Amino acid sequence: MSPLDAPRDPRNSDLEAALIEAREAYATARPTSAAIHAKAREVMPGGNTRTVLFYTPFPTAMVRGEGARVWDADGRDYLDLCGEYTAGLFGHSETRILDAVKAAMDRGVNLAAVGENEGKFAALLCARFPSVDQLRFTNSGTEANIMALAGARGFTGRTEVLAFRGGYHGGVFTFPVGVPISPVNLPIPLRFADYNDVAGAVAAVREAGDKLAAVIVEPMQGSGGCIPATREFLQALRDVTKETGALLIFDEVMTSRHGFGGLQQRLGITPDMTTFGKYMAGGMSFGAFGGRREVMAVFDGHKPGAMPHAGTFNNNVLSMAAGCVAMGEIFDEAAAEALFARGEALREACNAVCAKHGVTMHFTGIGSMMNPHFRPGPITAPYKSSAAEEQMRELFFFDMLAAGMYLARRGMVALMLPVTDADCARFVAAVEEFCAARKPVLSPA
Repeated sequence: MSPLDAPRDPRNSDLEAALIEAREAYATARPTSAAIHAKAREVMPGGNTRTVLFYTPFPTAMVRGEGARVWDADGRDYLDLCGEYTAGLFGHSETRILDAVKAAMDRGVNLAAVGENEGKFAALLCARFPSVDQLRFTNSGTEANIMALAGARGFTGRTEVLAFRGGYHGGVFTFPVGVPISPVNLPIPLRFADYNDVAGAVAAVREAGDKLAAVIVEPMQGSGGCIPATREFLQALRDVTKETGALLIFDEVMTSRHGFGGLQQRLGITPDMTTFGKYMAGGMSFGAFGGRREVMAVFDGHKPGAMPHAGTFNNNVLSMAAGCVAMGEIFDEAAAEALFARGEALREACNAVCAKHGVTMHFTGIGSMMNPHFRPGPITAPYKSSAAEEQMRELFFFDMLAAGMYLARRGMVALMLPVTDADCARFVAAVEEFCAARKPVLSPA
């Protein structure tokens, strides 16, 4: 019998049909975005320049943002729950940040010199994060991780790095589960262990011994699905790296928003180095890496043989000015705790809705970041999604757009400070509508 003649799972057939219908409705409602994409494809492979923003049939083109709202090229407006993948913490029109950037521009943009603001900004961050005695700025979290690993290798005199399957440390350090190592990754000697596997990670560090320069880990895997590390896991990494002389690097590019001093302060675990990025410069280009004074000394130009660290825009005046305001005036301890609490309440409400409707869908995360999964929990490690799971995730994305909710294609939500309780209630209602309407094509719990 031909495979085409074999009986099909009606649920999968219905899921495919629902997704086809959702794609068609999406495309019909966005002719201008379609035209923008078609024109861009003539001069850009894939029609864009940032992989995470690519999806089929074409990405929605946004033309304006204000507060926690964005408007697309076809005149539709959305509640922005993507939050620029955590970089948009302050929303699209925070007056204090805009004023700081405009004032910096009025004084001249490319000065090719140091400025007072970079020391001021650095002092603000050093005062917040327990692991950071000193730091240096970069243009992105990707660059921050590159330089932190370079610093760790220079400080220890060792070459290898231990990372975790499912981790993401920037465009050149990405390790999705079940996918071959990407040719875009930098050729650093790497070892791998499973996330949240205490015994396996400890064994891997000990096996590497004096070859291992650093262990790099996200206290919550962001791109991997907002999967939090257990405290036991992170503490085991702290203990075993001290034992073997490797440096422990926390990639807090995303998770630093989860407290005044990041997740390291909330958990009470202090790494040797920390990397930052995303929101800290108020939405301007930003990255930073820092750590213990003796480690960061490898970059001290006053010392013979210091490691170089270049970057034309590392201390650009826009990011430095915006960062001083963003981290010095706006995102204080009270704001960080309020955002964390709002996110915790939102995730709890969404999970209650999923349980009420008896669907195999739930959200993982910490604080203001959350991600849906379409399989039973608990989920403690990243995984390779099935074809059906990917279809459910895509259907959720399109249904949320239809409901006026803009979030990441993978479903991730990253709350911005302008998002209100009423906005959160609106999202919960949209999740409930999705669960009720799509229950026939979602796997039963």
